[in-house]
Amino acid sequence: MAADHKGFTLWMTGLSGSGKSTITEVLIDSFEARDVPIEVLDGDIVRENLSKGLGFSKEDRDTNITRIGFVADLLARNGVPVVTAAISPYQETRDAVRKQHEQSGARFIETFIATSLEDCEARDVKGLYAKARSGEIPVFTGVSDPYEAPGSPELAVETAGKTPEESAATILAYLEAERLIPAA
Repeated sequence: MAADHKGFTLWMTGLSGSGKSTITEVLIDSFEARDVPIEVLDGDIVRENLSKGLGFSKEDRDTNITRIGFVADLLARNGVPVVTAAISPYQETRDAVRKQHEQSGARFIETFIATSLEDCEARDVKGLYAKARSGEIPVFTGVSDPYEAPGSPELAVETAGKTPEESAATILAYLEAERLIPAA
């Protein structure tokens, strides 16, 4: 394990299909190559385990994000780098998670994966936007439920015309500049 890394939470937020999970996979490889441990809290996986039984009402979504935030803070304040990949559509809830990190002394890096709704719908790898547009999914972020883009995130990663590797490189450069991970 590299001695020159620090705990932090890289909080990736963006629409479904924006590239959060794909970019995370690239980040995992990059962290492993640097011998830096990393924990990943992917929204879909957390929903199956830590938040099983929650629906998609605003209250349930907030509960899910609060749980992810609690675990991320616990890890980060104990020196573990954490990457979250969850839509986390509401700014107020993301701000509450940030405040929790600030109170514990853990670093919180809000990272907006800025992919347009049109690009996300064009990708639609899970077929969710099509189901939302047809009414099969009644509440869906970006279609029938709002997504509140961060106003001033630490990082905004524009994905249009970029590969996941290029998007991940933007994040890695930031983490290196902040001396949170060693340079490659």
